[in-house]
Amino acid sequence: MNFRFTIALIACTLAVTVQFPDFNSTSTLSAAEKKGKATAKKPGWRPLKDAEFKLYKQTDQGDLHLNIYKPADWKPGDSRPAIVFFFGGGWRSGNPSQFEPHCRYLASRGMVACSAEYRIKSKHNTTPFECVADGKSAVRWIREHAAELGVDPNRIVAGGGSAGGHVAACTGTVIGFEEPNENKKISSAPNAMALFNPVVDTTETGWKGGPQQLGERCKEISPIHFVRKGTPPTIIFHGTGDTTVLFENVERFTDQMKQKGNRCELIPYPDQPHGFFNLSRNKKNYEDTIEKLDTFLTSLGYLPPQK
Repeated sequence: MNFRFTIALIACTLAVTVQFPDFNSTSTLSAAEKKGKATAKKPGWRPLKDAEFKLYKQTDQGDLHLNIYKPADWKPGDSRPAIVFFFGGGWRSGNPSQFEPHCRYLASRGMVACSAEYRIKSKHNTTPFECVADGKSAVRWIREHAAELGVDPNRIVAGGGSAGGHVAACTGTVIGFEEPNENKKISSAPNAMALFNPVVDTTETGWKGGPQQLGERCKEISPIHFVRKGTPPTIIFHGTGDTTVLFENVERFTDQMKQKGNRCELIPYPDQPHGFFNLSRNKKNYEDTIEKLDTFLTSLGYLPPQK
């Protein structure tokens, strides 16, 4: 099927509500909040239309699921590449529906595509540290259940936007934040990353709210501080007009990646603001970013060449 026709068809059939991040609100729990933190499980999000809804993690604050889209010709025993997306929302809010268009498109191209739930401040009264732990759990769960999902455990991509891009980046960089009850013999690191205006530096150097919201531990979940040789190949989409997550941060991240001998493609979008890539905000930008993501994944051997 023609590329432009495919993404246009997906765009026409979706009406996606996207929530954007509030980076000015406090995410770190106060002592009083921690003391009174509820442990009762909270209701989650509704399953996305046409997706398989699979439980991947149980927490004190609630169950977490993956919305899974499979190719139309999927069959048991397949060994397909997979991708898991994490929504944006400043670690406080957001909805897995943000990446439903991306999942539908990539499933049409042969991938098993997932949009993940993870704990956030507004629903679960948690901090970004729990977000990172959930991201790692999601990647590990997909790899652990690769046979059941028809997935190649060596071709798993982590993707996301804004705070969700931070979660995805942390799965491939940050050390620690592994749940004690999970099988550590199964890696929680992806084989590639696709990041949309991601937070890559949570220290004052990259984001002045980092120390305020994360305290002295702000460097513990700062992807740029964990770049090393062997960090997964990465593509980054970012608007140069982004005033929420400044473009210079991803430039520094890209430089670090290349200095360590890693592949990192930074695709700048002149004058574009934060969230420019979402279908609900700008159809042209959505189509352009998904086309470039397709090219990147094809170069890795995760997608077949376009016909």
